[in-house]
Amino acid sequence: MGSIQKSVMDGFVLLAARRRAYMFPRTGGTIRMTAHKGWYSRHYLPHFDSPGVVQAVTFRLADSLPVYVAEAVEQEPKTRAASAVRARIQQDLDRGHGSCALRDPRIARVVQESLLYFDGERYRLLAWVVMPNHVHVLVETIEGYALASVVQSWKRHTARHANLLLYRQGRFWQPDFYDRYVRNARHYDQAVAYVHSNPVSAGLVQVAEDWPWSSASLEWQGRESPLESGLTLL
Repeated sequence: MGSIQKSVMDGFVLLAARRRAYMFPRTGGTIRMTAHKGWYSRHYLPHFDSPGVVQAVTFRLADSLPVYVAEAVEQEPKTRAASAVRARIQQDLDRGHGSCALRDPRIARVVQESLLYFDGERYRLLAWVVMPNHVHVLVETIEGYALASVVQSWKRHTARHANLLLYRQGRFWQPDFYDRYVRNARHYDQAVAYVHSNPVSAGLVQVAEDWPWSSASLEWQGRESPLESGLTLL
C-alpha cells in the first residue's frame, strides 16, 4: 500500500474512532457491572440470565405490532408455551407494521454499530440482523454484565440517536425484550440460520448475504466462527 493510500486509510480509521467515541461515550472510563439474576420475569415476559450462556434476543420498535396484537400477547397466560407466543409475534413483525424506522440506512447503521461496539468486552456478539421494525441478536453473556443491562444500553443509545436523526421525540423501542438460551451446537446452528434467513423470509431480499444489516452480509463473513474459537454450549 502506498503512503498516500495508507494516510487516507489512517484518516478513515481515526474518523470512525472519533464517531464511535461521540456516539457511545464511556463515562469516566468505567463500566458499571451488574449481577446476573438467573430465571426471573419482567412484565409478562420470562427471562434467563447467567454468565457464559448464549442467548437469542429479540427487541422491537414501539409501533411494530398493531395495538390489538400487543394487547392480546400481554393477556396470554404465563403458562402458555413461550414458543407459540414468539412465533405469533414474529409473524406479525415480518408483516412490516408501523413506521419501520430501521429501514432507514442511517438508523440501521446506528443500531449495527451499537451492537458491535462492546463486542468482546460486555458480551460476545455471534450473529445479528437489523430488520425494518425489530432486531435479532445471538450473543454470549460475560460475567458481570447482565443481559437486561446490555440490551437496555443498546436501546438507550440507539433511541437517542434515532430520534435526533428523525427529528422526533418519544418512545422509540418497545419496553423489555425476548430471550431464549441456546442449549447445544445444533440449537446454535438453528438460531444462526433463523437470524440470517429473516430478511429472506420477510421478502426483503432473495439471499441472506444481500441484506446489509446482518452478520450474514459479505462484509462480515471474515469474522471467526464462535464454535471454531472455542465457544462452549450447554
